Amino acid sequence: MRSDRLTVVAIGVACGIVLGAGCKTKQPRGVTQQDLLVPEVLEGDIALGERFEDGVRVTDIRVDNVLFAYDSFQIANAEVGKIEQAADYMRRNRGVRLVTEGHCDERGSREYNMALGEHRALAVRAYLVGLGIDGSRIQTRSYGEETPLDAGHGESAWRVNRRVEFALYK
Repeated sequence: MRSDRLTVVAIGVACGIVLGAGCKTKQPRGVTQQDLLVPEVLEGDIALGERFEDGVRVTDIRVDNVLFAYDSFQIANAEVGKIEQAADYMRRNRGVRLVTEGHCDERGSREYNMALGEHRALAVRAYLVGLGIDGSRIQTRSYGEETPLDAGHGESAWRVNRRVEFALYK
């Protein structure tokens, strides 16, 4: 009986050590490095060479940022309306082009966050293409963790920093 109790305690301590060691890694869990190397979204028709940012920034509409869960580039159902608003505006304004700008919170390495930010931007781009927007009108950029909206170091700051912003140009 006593040895069974010691075995359970030993297993509990071992699990705590393993889990604790996993928490010390700077690399977020969930999305693997391999996932970030092979995006599963449409990329082939992104206009290369021309920079949409050289145009005039559209200021007559503001589309809220698409927010993401930690370590994810999956678009939540609650965020779809924001993308649909951008698509609707682009349908009504054929001369408008868009840059989807991906951002991350400060957790994770710089390289990882640059890749995750790009995947977020590509996910929003793919959704827009799925809504019928011509992919040649949409470019992507990643800023990783470099341009936070909130410089804080807690969940409320991290939540708003995990985003895709819409930059519309004529």
